[in-house]
Amino acid sequence: MDYIDYYKVLGLNKNATEKEIKKAYRKLARKYHPDLNPGDKVAEKKFKEINEANEVLSDPENRKKYDKYGKDWKHAEEFEKAKQQQGAYSGGFGGGFGGGASYGGGYNEGDYSDFFESMFGGRGGFSGGSRGAGKFKGQDIKAELQLNLTDVYKTHKRTLTVNGKDIRLTIPAGVEDGQTIKIKGHGGKGVNGGPNGDLYITFRIINNTKYKRNGNNLYLDVDLDLYKAVLGGELIVDTLSGKVKLKVKPETQNETKVKLKGKGFPVYKKEGQFGDLYITYHIKIPTNLTEKEKELFQELAKLRQ
Repeated sequence: MDYIDYYKVLGLNKNATEKEIKKAYRKLARKYHPDLNPGDKVAEKKFKEINEANEVLSDPENRKKYDKYGKDWKHAEEFEKAKQQQGAYSGGFGGGFGGGASYGGGYNEGDYSDFFESMFGGRGGFSGGSRGAGKFKGQDIKAELQLNLTDVYKTHKRTLTVNGKDIRLTIPAGVEDGQTIKIKGHGGKGVNGGPNGDLYITFRIINNTKYKRNGNNLYLDVDLDLYKAVLGGELIVDTLSGKVKLKVKPETQNETKVKLKGKGFPVYKKEGQFGDLYITYHIKIPTNLTEKEKELFQELAKLRQ
C-alpha cells in the first residue's frame, strides 16, 4: 500500500495550525463530496483521503504520533510499550532506540512487524512467556461526519469510509451539531490478538434551512402583511413535516409569537417525539402607496384621534 502524506492531501505543511487544518479540510470536503460528484471515482477516492487525513491531523494526540511514526502512527502506543518492556527485560537497547529516534519519514513496509517480532519472539528476541505481553488494543479512531440539518430530520442509513473501510451506520434522527457517538470495535485492529479499538464519530450539522434550531425546538420568523395583522385571516406556513394553515387573530401585534406543538425537531432516540416550532410575526408596512391609499389611511388616522 502506497504511503499517503496527510499534509500533502490537505495542501498543508507540517507547521499548519489547527485552524488551517480545519479550514483546508472543509474546503476540500465540499469540493470532492460524493453528492457533488456523482459517479466520479477519482473524486470519491480523493474524498476518502481527505477524511482520513483530517481524522489524524485534527486530533492533537494522533497528529503527534503521525509526525513521529509516519504511516505507522496507529502503532505508536505499541512501540512505546514494547520499548518499555524491552528495557525492563534487558536494561535497554544500548542505542537501538535511544536518543528519541523518530520513524516519521522513510519507514519501510514491515519495519513494525520486524521490530515487534524481535521484541516478543523470533529473530533473536525474547520467547515463551514474553509473547503474552504483546497483546494490545487497537488504536481508537476519531472521524467527523458532515450532514445537513434536513439529513438528520429522519433516521437513515449512511456509509462512512474510515481508513479505507466502508462502515454502514444507522444515524438516528435528532443528532446535534458536535455530538459524538462511539462505535465499538470499528477502530484500529488489535495487535497479537488484542481487541480492536473503537470508532468515535463527531457530527457536524450544517443548517441548510430557514429555521433556527435550539435543541429540539425550531424558530422561524414570518412576515405578516399589515391588513391581515389588523383584520385577521389565514396564513400558510412551511414546517419540516409539511405546510400548516394558521389562523391569524385580528389586531395581531408585531413580534407576536405562536407555538406549533410537535412541529419542531425530532428528539434524539425517542421515536415519535418532537420539539415545538415557534413562529414570530413581523408585520410588514406597505410601501409605494397610491394617492387613494394614502387618503384612506389619513381617514383612518382621523378616526383614531
